[in-house]
Amino acid sequence: MLVSARPRRGPLLLVTTACVIGLAGCGAPSAAPSAAASAAASDVASAAVPAPAAVPAAAVTVADPWVKTAESGMTAVFGTFSTTGSTPVTVVSAQTSASPRTELHEVVAGSDGAMTMRPKDDGFVVEPGAPRVLAPGGDHIMIMDLASPIRPGDQVDVTISLSDGSTTRFTALAKETSGGEENYDGGSGDVHSSAGQGG
Repeated sequence: MLVSARPRRGPLLLVTTACVIGLAGCGAPSAAPSAAASAAASDVASAAVPAPAAVPAAAVTVADPWVKTAESGMTAVFGTFSTTGSTPVTVVSAQTSASPRTELHEVVAGSDGAMTMRPKDDGFVVEPGAPRVLAPGGDHIMIMDLASPIRPGDQVDVTISLSDGSTTRFTALAKETSGGEENYDGGSGDVHSSAGQGG
């Protein structure tokens, strides 16, 4: 009986093929992402983060602000208010360093002819090109319940809030002045100087 001397290569070929496949699956880790790919990913991440909101520019400027000296009770802040925008803006409220209670006031003639101060609920409208003057005997920022005396040369920090959501800060210099008398139509029946205790 003749036996073939040809080598049996079938199983060896299968083993070799399996090793090659195994090496391909267990080879070295893939290369790190390219610089271009990293930059693209960074750009996508940056685009997902919203940019911080821009801070609106002050819509109102205040020229020559001052506050009437007072020992106690009430006093008032005055000045000339102008808008830097192209549309009207309204001063809707105010805060000061002199007291936690501040109101916007106007002066009107009462039924008896006496000048009376009262809160101005709709605020002070400042028109473009038409400065709004706050002065003794007229519109003013009323500081109520003074925490301490305001004397000549003192400074009072004032922050006004506007209808567009922005605020304007300024410093009012204290000085003495004289004025007539007005009734305060706030339920107290008090009488105050138009530029002194109570504006």
